[in-house]
Amino acid sequence: MKVAGGGAAEPGDYVYFKSVVPLHKISIGSKLWRYYDFGPKVVPPLVCIPGIAGTADVYYKQIMSLCMKGYRVISIDVPQVWNHHEWIHSFEKFLDSMNIHHVHIYGTSLGGFLAQIFAQHRPRRVKSLVLSNTFLETHKFSAAMPWSPVVNWTPSFLLKRYLLTGIRDGPHEPFIADSVDFVVGQVETLSRDDLSSRLMLNVNVASVGSLTLPDSLITIMDTNDYSAVPQQLKDQLNERYPGARRAVLKTGGDFPFLSRPDEVNLYLQLHLRRVGVEPRPDLVQGFTRNGNAGSSKDQKNGGDNFDESAGNNRHQGSGDSDRDRRHCGSGSHDSDETLPTSTMLDNTVLELVM
Repeated sequence: MKVAGGGAAEPGDYVYFKSVVPLHKISIGSKLWRYYDFGPKVVPPLVCIPGIAGTADVYYKQIMSLCMKGYRVISIDVPQVWNHHEWIHSFEKFLDSMNIHHVHIYGTSLGGFLAQIFAQHRPRRVKSLVLSNTFLETHKFSAAMPWSPVVNWTPSFLLKRYLLTGIRDGPHEPFIADSVDFVVGQVETLSRDDLSSRLMLNVNVASVGSLTLPDSLITIMDTNDYSAVPQQLKDQLNERYPGARRAVLKTGGDFPFLSRPDEVNLYLQLHLRRVGVEPRPDLVQGFTRNGNAGSSKDQKNGGDNFDESAGNNRHQGSGDSDRDRRHCGSGSHDSDETLPTSTMLDNTVLELVM
């Protein structure tokens, strides 16, 4: 795999995403929250919680696609919290600061575990879950890291090396290789305290208790090829929620939200529709650079809009990419313009079973 800092260029659609969607930072108590919040504020949000190696940026393809369809997506960095109780209280304060009472959560790997822990202890706030390549308990990870008591004194480069050993190194399909490269680049942006706190969350011995959330409001989305989470732990998750919907991706590796974004976005959209989240595509054209749904005045003034073509830049030549960016930044959209529909998935067989 490529290591960040070796001169690898950022993906074009990610560069465009950062030029349009603002990154927010807010201090709540002693915790610094870094997050993206995009989409109509009247829509109940989908909160994306990354795994141990992820940041708020890893879900940029979900933000670009789902927000264009009228959904609100909030993607967060896990702040520097050192145990699961601290996580619960910190995340609750974050939601309070945003005046958000109820959420739908998409959690991957460690993020899926933290989503379940929060749903267990704050059941009235979590309306549904999408869990991907995740687990119910941390005992196996704790046993594999006997040096966890000294993690706070471990140099940053050793923590990064340990973290990256869990990511399978090639050969990969091109899109999976690109997803690994992107996440490795994100790991390089994390501080020693960021790394230490995430590792502690991953190895502090804990398990998810029973949830009051019905299985029918849970979707389990897994890749069928491989992931850093042992299959035994993924099987335990499936056994715990026998009534959950299953979304199976034939390939995708550890980061299907980057390597198979069309499939993941479709499954997320199906989940949100099934649990009663109504998108507001009529508000999409008013998106401005501050991330809010703008007024008709904003539309007339030509706010910064984007559509799915930006997310598909990796499939297009530079000419198409430039044309699409000019189109996305234009203020000439009419209120009657047809919104883009979901990309037809002709290269991957999708399975959705009860």
